[in-house]
Amino acid sequence: MNRIRSYDREKAILYLVATPIGNLLDMTYRAVNILKEVDKIYAEDTRNSIVLLKHYEINTKLESYHEFNQEIKTDSIIEELKSGMKIAIISDAGLPVISDPGYRIAKEAIKNDIAVSTIPGASAGISALVSSGFSPSPYTFYGFLDSKESKRIEELNNLKYVDHTLIFYEAPHRIKNTLENMLNVLGNRNVCLARELTKTYEEYLRGTIQELLELDNLKGEMVLIVDGYKEEKIDINPFEKIDELISLGYKPNEAIKEVSKLINVNRKELYNDYVEYKNQR
Repeated sequence: MNRIRSYDREKAILYLVATPIGNLLDMTYRAVNILKEVDKIYAEDTRNSIVLLKHYEINTKLESYHEFNQEIKTDSIIEELKSGMKIAIISDAGLPVISDPGYRIAKEAIKNDIAVSTIPGASAGISALVSSGFSPSPYTFYGFLDSKESKRIEELNNLKYVDHTLIFYEAPHRIKNTLENMLNVLGNRNVCLARELTKTYEEYLRGTIQELLELDNLKGEMVLIVDGYKEEKIDINPFEKIDELISLGYKPNEAIKEVSKLINVNRKELYNDYVEYKNQR
């Protein structure tokens, strides 16, 4: 069992620090203090992060840790942690690990019995969910669908019958294709497209997938909230349907079996109800 206490500030620790998703004022006091106290900060894009650090007068040494160098950098960061350093990982926006670099280094730190602690803050997916109007519990956070259309369609087919709220991230240049794929695979569901969250032009677009496809020039960072699968309810009289099938040549047990599947009820219960229905006639 891996049991590591992260509150011992004298020992090495890896901090996963949330940063604002658009508005610099969403930085927490604790996040600022941690970034000032650690020995080094690793950022997804140092050019973006330097703006945040300068704003809060954080002068800690900054290096890059991103998708293309994480395989090389992970081992060296682990060695720094083993030497007793305190290190923070930040992404361009929101929490590291969530659709951003961070998972690999967190996993390796845990394997090496190094404390890992999250400094919570802004999250685009959760922020969009709570303002979407869709049921927040349960939900599935999926992040980015594959950039290749055939793979994206395959992923959507795997999600087609998930009956709770789905959360996706999407880039503006791909949003139209993604919505078209969703329309074809999932049907014309209700959705909420949250764009430019926490920024000046923050906007929530609520409607059906078809209605969103009629809009042009959708720009900015996007979170797409999609309503879960709703099973179509068939409004029929089960007893009349059983009689109809029997009149077409079905045996009573066969007719009851077919209708039980059609209306999604227990076959034995439907049989008992049908017998009672026939006895009352």
